[in-house]
Amino acid sequence: MNENLVERFGRARQAVRPERETAQVWILPPTLNHRIRQYFQPSTVPIHGGAWLSRPAVPSSEEILDTDTASSNSADIVEIVPNKPQGAWESKEAYLSTQYELLREDALQPLRLAVARMRITPEGNEETFSGTIGIYDKVHICGVTCANRGIALRVTFSLGRVGKKIRWDQSKRLISGGLVVLTPKADMFQKRAIVATVAARPLELLDLDPPEIDLYIARPEDMEIDPAVEWVMVEDRGGFYEADKHTLVALQRMMRESFPLAEHLVFAQPKIAAPTYVVDKPKRDLSSVMRNNEDAALEDVDILRHWPAQPSSDMDVSQLAALRRILTKRLAVIQGPPGTGKTYVSEQAIRIMLANGKPNDPPIIIACQTNHAVDQLLRKVAEFEKDFVRLGGRSKDKEVIKKRTLYEVKMLTSNERPAGSLLGGARKRMQDLEKEIKVLLSPLKPEKNPLDFAMLKDFGLLTLKQADSLAAGASRWVQDKCSNLKEAKSSPFNVWLGKVLVSVPPKQQSEEFGFDFEEQDLAFENLKELEAETMAKDDEDFETLRADLISIADNFTCRKVTGITEAKVQDALRQEDMWKIPEVIRGEVYRYLQSEAKRHIRIGFREKARIFNEQATKRQIGQWEHDEIVLKQQKVIGMTTTGFSKYRGLLAALQPKVVLIEEAAETLEAPVTVACLPSLEHLILVGDHKQLRPHCHVKAHEDEPFFLNVSLFERLVNNNVEYNTLAKQRRMIPEIRRILFPIYGELIQDHASVRDPERRPDVPGMGGVNSFFFTHQWPEQRDDQMSSVNPDEAEMIMGFLEYLMVNGVQAQDITILTFYNGQRKRILSLVRDNQRSERNIFRDGLPTIVTVDSYQGEENKIVILSLVRSNDHGKIGFLSIDNRVCVALSRAQCGFYIFGNAMLLYNEKYKTWLDVINIMAGKKRKSERPKHEPSRLNDRLPIRCKEHNRQSLIGEAADWQTLSSSGGCDLKCDGTLACGHECVLNCHPYDHDAITCHQACSRKLPCGHGTCEGDCGMICSCKICNKGRVLGRITDVSHENQPVGDDGRLSRTTSETSSSWHSFAVEEPGRYATAAAVPPSSRRGSPQKQSLAKSEPKATKEDLLVDFANDGTSQVLGGRSVSGSTVKSAVGGGSKVPAMQVKSGHSSEKSLLDEERDG
Repeated sequence: MNENLVERFGRARQAVRPERETAQVWILPPTLNHRIRQYFQPSTVPIHGGAWLSRPAVPSSEEILDTDTASSNSADIVEIVPNKPQGAWESKEAYLSTQYELLREDALQPLRLAVARMRITPEGNEETFSGTIGIYDKVHICGVTCANRGIALRVTFSLGRVGKKIRWDQSKRLISGGLVVLTPKADMFQKRAIVATVAARPLELLDLDPPEIDLYIARPEDMEIDPAVEWVMVEDRGGFYEADKHTLVALQRMMRESFPLAEHLVFAQPKIAAPTYVVDKPKRDLSSVMRNNEDAALEDVDILRHWPAQPSSDMDVSQLAALRRILTKRLAVIQGPPGTGKTYVSEQAIRIMLANGKPNDPPIIIACQTNHAVDQLLRKVAEFEKDFVRLGGRSKDKEVIKKRTLYEVKMLTSNERPAGSLLGGARKRMQDLEKEIKVLLSPLKPEKNPLDFAMLKDFGLLTLKQADSLAAGASRWVQDKCSNLKEAKSSPFNVWLGKVLVSVPPKQQSEEFGFDFEEQDLAFENLKELEAETMAKDDEDFETLRADLISIADNFTCRKVTGITEAKVQDALRQEDMWKIPEVIRGEVYRYLQSEAKRHIRIGFREKARIFNEQATKRQIGQWEHDEIVLKQQKVIGMTTTGFSKYRGLLAALQPKVVLIEEAAETLEAPVTVACLPSLEHLILVGDHKQLRPHCHVKAHEDEPFFLNVSLFERLVNNNVEYNTLAKQRRMIPEIRRILFPIYGELIQDHASVRDPERRPDVPGMGGVNSFFFTHQWPEQRDDQMSSVNPDEAEMIMGFLEYLMVNGVQAQDITILTFYNGQRKRILSLVRDNQRSERNIFRDGLPTIVTVDSYQGEENKIVILSLVRSNDHGKIGFLSIDNRVCVALSRAQCGFYIFGNAMLLYNEKYKTWLDVINIMAGKKRKSERPKHEPSRLNDRLPIRCKEHNRQSLIGEAADWQTLSSSGGCDLKCDGTLACGHECVLNCHPYDHDAITCHQACSRKLPCGHGTCEGDCGMICSCKICNKGRVLGRITDVSHENQPVGDDGRLSRTTSETSSSWHSFAVEEPGRYATAAAVPPSSRRGSPQKQSLAKSEPKATKEDLLVDFANDGTSQVLGGRSVSGSTVKSAVGGGSKVPAMQVKSGHSSEKSLLDEERDG
């Protein structure tokens, strides 16, 4: 036995060393943690509270049909109480019940409305409801699976009402954990509904024709097993209930628990004390985060009384102040504006806490809103702590994080279960129940025979005499007819029914509607984040349920005979001899027996399913009892806030003292509240309430009157609870940072690194214009999903993207942001069109093209922002939300370019945009330092070639066509190629050694047969004496040491081919040169070589066309209208540019931002 392992796991197992050195080391069995079992047990103490405490985790059919309140007393109707963005709550229950009711209503309202709409329009398809509802008809039950988490029904369904083929691997339809509602086709939600969650969505089932999927039925008493019944299944395509379900259960649980920090979270007390464990032992070793870590004084600091005055650290003053608050306050709230190092401060705080911890301390819990943020912080933790675990989720980090998931860590440790664990017994009982269920459902298994008459006898549907008469009569009949006696004995109904019996065709019939494929849904990745929590590998049945399918089917039935009532059938069944029943009603008798048999099977199945699901819960408890042994040996456990709610019972058993939540201002209040476990002594919230707020499923729940999107973080700030703000940003160059002044004022300052041109070089091809607002009046449109798009703006951005890449910017260094999913799809479509073309510039990678909401916490060298909105109604939609605007304006490091209608935004109603536009227009502001900066707003985008320092102005997408192939200006290059010939291309940003010369070669041949007749870039050969044989390389100085490509041409390199550069020059019509491979590091102006290269003299304010007066109005400089091409050039940095008219048909007499216009 490895002694290091014994030492490492000593907190869980006590090692006993025998006297002899060579003897085996024995490890005692792990101790069972009873807290997990206690967490799930019903309370023995009466809990006083409202009806919300008894609501089921999964909603009932009455709640979805909205019939539970319609038929109840008014006193039972739940009134949704708004959240309090400011102020104290009356009581613990008032606080918890409000969070519960708001969250539940937000989660279920979309599905309830979908059902209501289907009840009104039962024949409607998805197009009828604008694609907001998923509708699947011809749903039939085709099997049962006894999975680890409970009984699942497999159903087959049709896409007839979808109207599209589905690429299931790129779709967010029927995502695991999603909520669906089924109704019999004959009812269509009038009286009957069954609520279910998607158990698993394996692609091999969804790709069947028709597709299949597994469902967990919420209540065993709702389970059905009749494959003949046709159902309709509905889902709300915008919701994901599973993410909220565990939080709702946890809120109910908190009414039974003590509530640490309630004085601040509930009663809004602003003054905060130190954590109890710090008060007990205030001295801490701070040397791990200080530069001078050999200073003995830093190893024993009383952090409550003598915090170091000016410690030598890589942290700035505001970060050190935030660190002090984290370490000394039981509730630490840290605001981190963009680029100020929120994660870095969290990392240093964790480092100190671990360095000062005791061997038996419980693990520190880290939770974030997104999987990406969890992994990012854990990667930092991994640099100084090896004992950490990633709980739940689906990590993309295979090098560090995936090796530390709970599943992988368990594989490295002993599988010995604690004595008394529920796991083994529950597994055994579930296996036994599965066998019993298989026997019970055997009459429905797909086969060629009708119902077993012996089974009908066992159910009491046939008497013993009736069963005997049926068998005996069938044998006599067969003998008389000389038929198969063995078959008659095994299935006498075949003989008794004769031609009345008909086989039932399988429900899984192939369907081919001729539909087009549904558009790829790239927002699917956002839901995969949530799905990863509900179906983590820790749960053992991710994607595919690990259990045998018990297939069921209707094999035979009889044709319906009109005029025969159930009373006649029951009267016929009084006959002791089944053969005396008239043949004309035998079919109806069989149909009755078949229906009753299914009823008996259903009753028995529901009871066994109830017991099975109870055992599945016990199995989960037993699994957690095993997992707890592994987790308590860790120092840090990381997960998402959704994962925290899901694993709350397991985490509570570890009795953690410290919980740190990042992205706290982006998380709904309830998931943060449930992190207050009874053992909690120290809660750390890190975020920025000025950036993205939490997401609500129902827009009406945002802001007034419900304020559900106000996070706990923001509410604490509103209540003047003590907090610290990080002040020095290390992301944006000052030119970009100044745009955030309307949001943060003087709160954030620039770190020296963002003023360093080596670290933040200029954007190539832009002449020092590293931020710009290109304004236009191109009208917006709506796509099929009613999302806003602006095709002209998308085309303009695509041209700019190509221009930047020609000038050496790598695709991965560019992010295109937009507020609208429709615009994101539009730009992606343009990128794909380029990929499919011969001039594909994306062979080496793609830029990031995402919505603003999915880019919080991210950054890139260059960010292009597409605003989309441009209309005559003054409507700006998402652009009016300052939190989203803050994120959009703060993602860029070196270059930031906005494309949109500035006139629409320049309105007192939109104060933030009004100030942003004034800043970018260069309007003087008393508080601005420096007092004045050059204008960065116009309806012409200024670009500048480095070679000639020549500026070109781009007014519309078509203007890029004259420049994008060369990437420079419209002058000739006039440079000299490596071979000595003159470059015949237009101005270009790439080096001449990247160009293969196609001019005639005039060098003398060594054989004496005159001069070479080939291209200059080819190896010389003689067509007379050495036909077909290539001569030795010419040693002329202009060709010397030139490597040869695979095609025989001279080339600077053959190893790193960039087809982008090749395609640009090839498209120059009538030119002699083609662009060859250029490594990124050698491209002139490339970002990889202090990339975004230092530019020539920048454009001055006179280069731009729009000037803003002090009163906020604007004027077009000059006033002369120019027809023809909109691309104009001005040589030199200070040359005045002729004025031009506003494009897109708008009058040049109108000022660019006319305050008299609406919007």
